[in-house]
Amino acid sequence: MSVTMFVVIALLLFIWSAFYVLREYERGVIFTLGRYTAVKGPGLTFVFPLIQQLEKVDLRIITMDVPSQDVISQDNVSVKVNAVLYFRVIDPERAIIQIENYHMATSQLAQTTLRSVLGKHELDEMLSERDKLNTDIQGILDEQTDSWGIKVSNVEIKHVDIDESMIRAIARQAEAERERRARVINAEGELQASEKLTQAAEVLGRNPQAMQLRYMQTLAQIAGDKSSVIAFPLPLDMLKPLLNMGAQKNPQQGL
Repeated sequence: MSVTMFVVIALLLFIWSAFYVLREYERGVIFTLGRYTAVKGPGLTFVFPLIQQLEKVDLRIITMDVPSQDVISQDNVSVKVNAVLYFRVIDPERAIIQIENYHMATSQLAQTTLRSVLGKHELDEMLSERDKLNTDIQGILDEQTDSWGIKVSNVEIKHVDIDESMIRAIARQAEAERERRARVINAEGELQASEKLTQAAEVLGRNPQAMQLRYMQTLAQIAGDKSSVIAFPLPLDMLKPLLNMGAQKNPQQGL
């Protein structure tokens, strides 16, 4: 009886080990006597024990942190750069057959590609053109991992760590750039103001009465101040009308 029970239990365990439940995001790569047979799943999958083996593959997007890498930029600046990588398996067969460990292989490839791509750019580009660099790295990784059945969907550079002395140099450079822009703006403003003054002088020069009117307006503005004494020159052109009127009245009085 005990032998019979042992045989029954062993048979049940044998049958139980032949069934696999694969989740919606899992696939099973089946090997029969060492040869690739099929990809099965999701759901209940039957595998002949001792004859067939099943390798599970996760199809969800994997988030992988790329360790900090020492990079020398094209302008000979040493920085440390780390990134995050998003990829997933799109072909379970190739992910198992073509590469021994696609996690490790993708991580190593991402590190070398990160150093290679960033080393071709200057520091300013690393800091200001991250979107372009992310796209370049993602394109290279996606192309090279395609034969492994891997799809690299996104790469994001997280941090670009710079030496303290280089940070101070960048701050001085940015300050000098702001001063240069301020001087350019001031020069452009003075140029525009001089052009407008030249135009105004030409208009006033063609009309002497307008010049006198402008002079009187200036006097009115000065008189509006709180100064007790105001000294200003009086053009003789403004007195000519009064002198002419006086000369016309004197002959009449003499008659």
